[in-house]
Amino acid sequence: MRLRVAGVIVLLYAQPLSRVVRLTLDDVIRDGDTVLLRLGEPPSPVPPPVAALLLEHITNRGNMNTATNPASRWLFPGRRPGQPLGPNHLSALLNQAGIPIAAARGAALRQQLLELPASVVADALGYHDKTTSRLRNETGGTWSRYAAGDHGRSPAGWVPRVTSDS
Repeated sequence: MRLRVAGVIVLLYAQPLSRVVRLTLDDVIRDGDTVLLRLGEPPSPVPPPVAALLLEHITNRGNMNTATNPASRWLFPGRRPGQPLGPNHLSALLNQAGIPIAAARGAALRQQLLELPASVVADALGYHDKTTSRLRNETGGTWSRYAAGDHGRSPAGWVPRVTSDS
């Protein structure tokens, strides 16, 4: 279960394992039937089949029966007291399961950049906007003229032009 959840987070959200293992239970947000994962702002929605897997993992996390971890808040608790699972250990387990982490993460990020503006991907997944812009250019993304920011409000001092048709 732990490998499935970690692999899905890497494949869907292009997250490095060093960040995946640092996720806590507080990064999984339940809002009614909706499950969100806090990787950036705003939190990213989790598709229903993945949400069910994630919630089942939370209920049955490994390494919780040791004397050192009964109240661990880590999504992937490790064997050492108060520490998450090591990213190198998790990487080795995922590679044994046939998931090449570096290639999978790169492909997932590039796919996101083909579908969304670089600034949106950066905010949602917790990447730096310069990184996502550079990768967008490398992949041939078409969102190069997207203006980041709050599009729901007008700039300060802007007044709509009144025409004779108004």
